Amino acid sequence: MAGDMIVCEKNSVSYISIRKAMVGGARTADELKKDAGVCGECAGCKEHLDRILGSVCSCMSVSLQAVVDAVKAGADTVEKVGEATMAGTGCGRCQALIANVIAQGR
Repeated sequence: MAGDMIVCEKNSVSYISIRKAMVGGARTADELKKDAGVCGECAGCKEHLDRILGSVCSCMSVSLQAVVDAVKAGADTVEKVGEATMAGTGCGRCQALIANVIAQGR
């Protein structure tokens, strides 16, 4: 998703705010409602939340599930997840989220 666009139109919550909540551990729409303040009901939320939640690395098109699977298979560092999935090997902005997935195992 380009730049810091507003995703939740009702509460003016940006993409970066949502990603920061994900880095903090949010993995569901309900957790994003609590942690980022999205409404979950506006057109922006309905259009974008599932895709944002399902993605870790947009540069390399790596899903959250692929990263979780790599961690469950033994990738215990950001570098090892990158070797297994290519996540975090582009611009690197997703590395904090990858580290959180490793820490949480989800």
